[in-house]
Amino acid sequence: MDKRPNVLMIVVDQMRRDALGVNRPGFVHTPHLDRLAQEGVNFTRAYSSCPTCIPARAALFTGLSQENHGFTGYDSNPEWRYRTTLAGTLASAGYHTQCVGKMHVEPARNLMGFHNVVLHDGFLHDKRKKYNNPAEYDDYLPDVRRIMGPSFDIDEPGPGCNGYAVRCWPWDERLHPTAWVVSRSIDFLSRRDPTKPFFLMTSFHRPHTPYDPPPSYFSMYEGREMPEPYTGDWDGFIGCYSSPENPIPSEKYYRDRARRAYCALVSQIDYELNRLFIALGDAKLWDDMLIILVADHGDMLYDHGMVRKSQPFEGSAGIPLFVRYPRYMREGRCGVTDTRLAEIRDVFPTICDACGIPVPEGLDGRSLMRDGEVHRSIHGEHPAGDSSNQWITDGHEKYCWFSQSGRELLFDIDEDPHESHDLSKSRPERLSFWRSKLIEELEWRPEGYVAGGKLQAGRPACSSQLWAGKGRGV
Repeated sequence: MDKRPNVLMIVVDQMRRDALGVNRPGFVHTPHLDRLAQEGVNFTRAYSSCPTCIPARAALFTGLSQENHGFTGYDSNPEWRYRTTLAGTLASAGYHTQCVGKMHVEPARNLMGFHNVVLHDGFLHDKRKKYNNPAEYDDYLPDVRRIMGPSFDIDEPGPGCNGYAVRCWPWDERLHPTAWVVSRSIDFLSRRDPTKPFFLMTSFHRPHTPYDPPPSYFSMYEGREMPEPYTGDWDGFIGCYSSPENPIPSEKYYRDRARRAYCALVSQIDYELNRLFIALGDAKLWDDMLIILVADHGDMLYDHGMVRKSQPFEGSAGIPLFVRYPRYMREGRCGVTDTRLAEIRDVFPTICDACGIPVPEGLDGRSLMRDGEVHRSIHGEHPAGDSSNQWITDGHEKYCWFSQSGRELLFDIDEDPHESHDLSKSRPERLSFWRSKLIEELEWRPEGYVAGGKLQAGRPACSSQLWAGKGRGV
């Protein structure tokens, strides 16, 4: 029997770093995940460099930065072709690999190195337009239609896939996508190859909108006073896109209702995961599991008047990340808060390190098991129309440049973790320092962000780059 640790990687879509009770007590109720984080290493300065689903998952699956995996923003068109992937590396090393839930790759059934994927990416307009049969891009919907009938659809509850209107789930909780992902993950435990260690990626679509928590979870937050969204002395120059399909309520009651629904969806994930934890315990697998929790990006959740992601601020780019090691590896790694700078690309080499698998050459991520500095700084970016941005941080200060307008922001994250005070005018020497660092990051880029040693505003920002990756990218 192979004695290397089994691996559970929990991936949550659009979960802010502070949407974990251990990171922000009193905001979100996550007792099971909090306990798990307290048994491991909690990385409190972890980021997603390009904070939307597609580029973040490219970094997670490949261990590469955006300059090398090729996605600088959300682009659902390029076909994903990578020589080296996390699941493929573990499969080649003898692991039985399985994903349940969200992948968000192209084509939809691209295995990305997994032996098998039980798929649910949520409501994706491009997939619905491209495929005639839902079974071509989704396993959840055909499964639930066997119970609910052939006319049942993913959007049945009513709220849009990117809006902040709320309606509680009106059917059996076991039919909710979050519960379905856990049930199918538990199924894998009895179907796995018992002669091999396994790598299970349990990947949730929620708390990404639609906001449709079951009533039992929404009731946890009804009548409970919500903390006010964070504000700053720089707010107001970035607006919120809204549409009839995906409205963004601005009235305080409905704004707070949306934030309660977000918290309820996170709590649902927490409680549903405990079903999986119990199943792992029953199978005598729990103590010697390597467990990682990570999100692809966050959600501004009305902080600074914004919602969704793609922005450089903590609510959007800051992600939860913790690693709970097998029992025999926990000495010095239990109950630790790690403030080193980390990024989603670091998950790949960390898993390899913990499993005794050589880290593939050429990865940009670094193993979080190693002592010392992980990254001196992280460069992030995202095309977002008028609010397209480039940013750089060392985990203590953060510099943001909005590439269309040329607007600059500077924050001292140590003193001002909620980014309430723009220091770009009061600390010109630090502004100049970080501007020069960003110029170093961008001076080779073909978009023309830098000319004559200076940042150039107004240059078109692209979501994916065919020049990226030196043959490794899309």
